[in-house]
Amino acid sequence: MKCKKCGFENKDTAKFCTKCGELLESGGGGDSPEKSSNSTKYVIIALVIVIILLVAVMGYFIGSMNSNSQVQANDSQQDASSSVSNDDNAQTQSVSSSQSSSSQTTESKSWELIGTYSGSGSGSQTISVPSGKIMVKLSAYPIKNYATNHLYVTGSNGQSGGVDWGSHSDVETRSDSFTYTSSSSQTFDIDYYETVSWQVEFYRYQ
Repeated sequence: MKCKKCGFENKDTAKFCTKCGELLESGGGGDSPEKSSNSTKYVIIALVIVIILLVAVMGYFIGSMNSNSQVQANDSQQDASSSVSNDDNAQTQSVSSSQSSSSQTTESKSWELIGTYSGSGSGSQTISVPSGKIMVKLSAYPIKNYATNHLYVTGSNGQSGGVDWGSHSDVETRSDSFTYTSSSSQTFDIDYYETVSWQVEFYRYQ
């Protein structure tokens, strides 16, 4: 190995120049420790950057998946709420329709006047009343309290009603009413005695 300082030729295994004592450099070449250290640092930095990028990419995908899951969950809840709302609306409409129908059915029937008979004095009448649910209303006012003043209404089906006055009764208008149901027409006798006025009304529920 040749000394760079004095040019003396030394053995290849010599570390110092035999002539001047100068430190001899190895001819084997290779990277110096400083260069190796720098290379290692660069490799570590590159690895850290790669790891950071991987973590960022994974975080992005995980966030996207969670967001999609949340959107799907919200859509499902909205669909469920919409379905429940539609069911409630349908039930409400059904109840309203049912109530309306029931109300119309109830309102479609009422007591309707089918005959009125009136007079005064004493006497009797015979009338025919059609079948159905019938209500009879009657009232009378006596001429004077003779204890025999009366108004009686008697049907062929045994139904009857009436008013009368005793010997000590007040001279005043008296009223009575009754109802019955028959599948056929009935005959009624109206008997009245010593009245100023009397009236009998027949109603049918229809």
